[in-house]
Amino acid sequence: MSARHTILEMFDAALRAVHGRACVERALRGKTLPAPIDVFAIGKAASAMALGARDALGERIRRMLVITKLGHSDPGLAGDGIVQLEGPHPMPDARSLELGEMLATRVRGLAPDRFPLFLVSGGSSSLVESLRDGASLDQLRALNARGLESGWSIAALNAERARLSRIKGGGIARLLGARPALALFISDVPDEDPEVIGSGLLGRGSDDEVAREIVANVGAAVAAVAAAGRARGLTLEARATRFDGEAIDVAHEFVTALRESPAHGLVWGGESTVKLPARHGRGGRNTHLALAAAQLLRAGEPLTILAAGTDGTDGPGEDAGAMVDAGTVERAELAGCDVERAFREFDSGTALEMSEDLVHTGPTGTNVGDLLIGIRYSASSSRGLGPSRVL
Repeated sequence: MSARHTILEMFDAALRAVHGRACVERALRGKTLPAPIDVFAIGKAASAMALGARDALGERIRRMLVITKLGHSDPGLAGDGIVQLEGPHPMPDARSLELGEMLATRVRGLAPDRFPLFLVSGGSSSLVESLRDGASLDQLRALNARGLESGWSIAALNAERARLSRIKGGGIARLLGARPALALFISDVPDEDPEVIGSGLLGRGSDDEVAREIVANVGAAVAAVAAAGRARGLTLEARATRFDGEAIDVAHEFVTALRESPAHGLVWGGESTVKLPARHGRGGRNTHLALAAAQLLRAGEPLTILAAGTDGTDGPGEDAGAMVDAGTVERAELAGCDVERAFREFDSGTALEMSEDLVHTGPTGTNVGDLLIGIRYSASSSRGLGPSRVL
């Protein structure tokens, strides 16, 4: 079995371990919630999480409002009382304001006998918004662009978003007052902090009665990769802390650690950053990291590395990331790509398309951040040309 196939199998095991439907269903099975229940699901994993709630709670659910990224809705989530809508990501637009007002209006108008259940995952920041007086959509879009261009951490960007918002920074929790509620989170942020996930839509208020629970995080995904490796006779060294910082620096650190590790490979979870110029090419932080790693690999070096987002997207494109080896740069150049130019101009997606190293998953039903998986195999087994797809 090739290195690429093995890595994709391990990545698939991670996605299944943190899938929104399974995680929410497990979290709710042992709970006794008052009925009837109104469900509010927001984020890239909203539809999957809502399906998990329906699996566990069935007819106790009276209404559902599900707001997710364009292309991430689930056709199986349909029925009386279910409203499933799609919004923009990663850049908010007028639709974000409409969806944010709809969410706030529904929360304010909850019937006295309804118990609110919130299902929140990453991506919520762009999908829903209700601006403070004096704030404008242009300001919000400029803030998002500035954060992306400057390589801000998600915590820093969300703190700035909350300054413009009525519903971020605990705004939805404040609308509930002292009303009891439950919020389940799929976390894509450091420390699994509800104040940061989705810009803190359900962040803590001074006197709210919201019970908060993390049902999936990147640590669970890392553990699933390591377990899948063991099942295949591989020992993977799992990093206990999240990776962060500039993508190029993470690439250097990961390649060095992979070379020096006594194990068969490494698995890290986290999220890198890139500082995008005003004009840039195709790709995101994972393809940029992957191409940086590919440039570090020596000819014939038996290492294969995956850098991919667990949500199935890397930046504004449809690629989850890329899987590279010591032949990546040569394949891209033989196809006519100037790899150094592509890297310099943040056009990593084009270079990796030409080397046929991009990874596509489609919507995954989760969003716990990014994974780096590297294993040591013979150079001949690590070459698997053609776009890689999770099984």
